[in-house]
Amino acid sequence: MQFVDKEYFLLLLLVIPYLLWYFLFRKNTEPTMRMSDTYVYRHAPKSWRQRMEHVPMLLRLLAFTLLVCALARPQTHTAWGRKSVEGIDIMLAMDVSTSMLAEDLRPNRLEAAKDVAAEFISGRPDDNIGLTIFAGEAFTQCPMTTDHAALLNLLHNVRTDIAQRGLIQDGTAIGMGLANAVGRLKDSPTKSKVVILLTDGSNNQGDISPMTAAEIARSFNIRVYTIGVGTNKTARYPISVGGTVQYVNMPAEIDVETLRNIAATTDGNFYRATNTAELKKIYKDIDQLERTKFDVQRFSRRYEGFLPFVIGAALALIIEILLRTTLLRRIP
Repeated sequence: MQFVDKEYFLLLLLVIPYLLWYFLFRKNTEPTMRMSDTYVYRHAPKSWRQRMEHVPMLLRLLAFTLLVCALARPQTHTAWGRKSVEGIDIMLAMDVSTSMLAEDLRPNRLEAAKDVAAEFISGRPDDNIGLTIFAGEAFTQCPMTTDHAALLNLLHNVRTDIAQRGLIQDGTAIGMGLANAVGRLKDSPTKSKVVILLTDGSNNQGDISPMTAAEIARSFNIRVYTIGVGTNKTARYPISVGGTVQYVNMPAEIDVETLRNIAATTDGNFYRATNTAELKKIYKDIDQLERTKFDVQRFSRRYEGFLPFVIGAALALIIEILLRTTLLRRIP
């Protein structure tokens, strides 16, 4: 255990004047009885109350010392541990175009994809995982990190109507999304590098074609798993009309051939998800396929340790008060 704010220990210097007052001047303030001679009491045996005379003072000192220790912010020691784990570098490339608002998956395609991706992230605590989102353009929502709490927070903040509200150009730039993810992985020193590309459409935007991005991924030994999400026929799609929401049936336009070719070019796999259950199964399959053992150093987190000191101080004060007002009570 270590103390963060050690300067609070200077307060313990106050114990010195308290002890001087207690042993030198305290008796001058207590009631006394004058006697002509105390010789007869010189060898009288001491009672247990006399022997416990200084216990309340010691309890007060103990309580004060424990409170000072609590103010100094005790923390557990940080520690490094070496262990063998299974993990890789992964970039999730997720389509956020307006077509992802279709409700053939509940509550809609994007929310279903986010929920399943969150489960996947939570199940791989030792991986470096990042997130790229794309519609008509692509950008990194979160770079690769092992801080999965921050990653999940950024994933949940991806709005289903991000393209609909004009925050990102609408469309489906599969090549740009894949290239952005590859750019985050290309300099990684790990042997296993994976992109999980999820989309519900066909490439219609961007300066980089999907196959060009796939060739770039292959040159950096990056494996791409592609997921085409959505039904095979039509999907219920919400449209805002005059402050109300109306629904129309839209045909699915997934470019299965391109997604299959991307996966084949990079030695990955293509998956088709027509419902949430299939999407979950796909992520479970990927989870089994991509695991590599390696040794890592693990850094243990610090924890605040003030609570035992505060509890000890409170108990010491309670015991001191009880003794002073009951067994060791003084009558003026």
